[in-house]
Amino acid sequence: MTVTTFSELELDENLLEALQEKGFTRPTAIQAAAIPPALDGRDILGSAPTGTGKTAAYLLPALQHLLDFPRKKSGPPRILILTPTRELAMQVADHARELAAHTHLDIATITGGVAYMNHAEVFSENQDIVVATTGRLLQYIKEENFDCRAVETLILDEADRMLDLGFAQDIEHIAGETRWRKQTMLFSATLEGDAIKDFAERLLEEPVEVSASPSTRERKKIHQWYYRADDVKHKTALLINLLQQPDATRSIVFVRKRERVHELASWLREAGINTCWLEGEMVQAKRNEAIKRMTDGRMNVLIATDVAARGIDIPDVSHVFNFDMPRTADTYLHRIGRTGRAGKKGVAISLVEAHDHLLLAKSVATLTSR
Repeated sequence: MTVTTFSELELDENLLEALQEKGFTRPTAIQAAAIPPALDGRDILGSAPTGTGKTAAYLLPALQHLLDFPRKKSGPPRILILTPTRELAMQVADHARELAAHTHLDIATITGGVAYMNHAEVFSENQDIVVATTGRLLQYIKEENFDCRAVETLILDEADRMLDLGFAQDIEHIAGETRWRKQTMLFSATLEGDAIKDFAERLLEEPVEVSASPSTRERKKIHQWYYRADDVKHKTALLINLLQQPDATRSIVFVRKRERVHELASWLREAGINTCWLEGEMVQAKRNEAIKRMTDGRMNVLIATDVAARGIDIPDVSHVFNFDMPRTADTYLHRIGRTGRAGKKGVAISLVEAHDHLLLAKSVATLTSR
């Protein structure tokens, strides 16, 4: 049966009310595919890039489980969600709180870059859902400050990113600590390659495999085109002109290397365009400040590498610019998925030098085949 509305999923009325308040009535492809088997308690192996609604695809069944089987007394978390970055952990927790707004469920985060005293209440108070980064959580587990024995569902978000960052061993250690769990859900932008498949095989039991690229309807919300450029100087001039257009209200500019981040920020500043940026070696406070300046409207241009932009979610992005073309089609899809979200239209523009045409062709071929 094809699911066309959230009401068909037999979700709790409090969850449906929260969805309605957010303006969500129709599940995305990944939500329609993942939620029914997840509600049945099956392990889920999901492939879905940014912008497809995958967060709600695992949060809704997790929340529904907590409401269906309320515990009799307070205790440690029953749902544990692991993410590769602090920003993503905070965003997932915020999304969970929005969906659980009409319930009494408690949601907390455990991430690096936060003093121990700020996590003390997570250990001492009732928690239903904890969203965490692996490093800090594992530290607390080893110190016997965090109790995993009550975890019933383990969820891994952006598992491919966690493997890229070298967290496989930490995750398997945490999975071992939650060995009494009843369900595991693993979501990844892509399931290509042996590493992610072997990793999933070690953690999941007879999973239901679901995948969803943005649907044709969703992709049509993103207008994509490219400009040919002679060299970097020409690309910069094109970018300056495009950023100065009135419809470019909030833009993310992707580059391939962190050295280019500062170069481009300087070139744009000379043209009177102020920017904020994200690059791999920034301290957490500066990362948070850059994201905050974008979300509260003090800045409308963010320059970022793919690595530094992992896990960030900036609302109302009107334009995505590929100043440097990504090396893979999946990265291209991940980038452009940051615009055209929540039912809004977006624009993705690639600035292409002669040596980039093969990369562009790969991206186009992947998009047209999905």
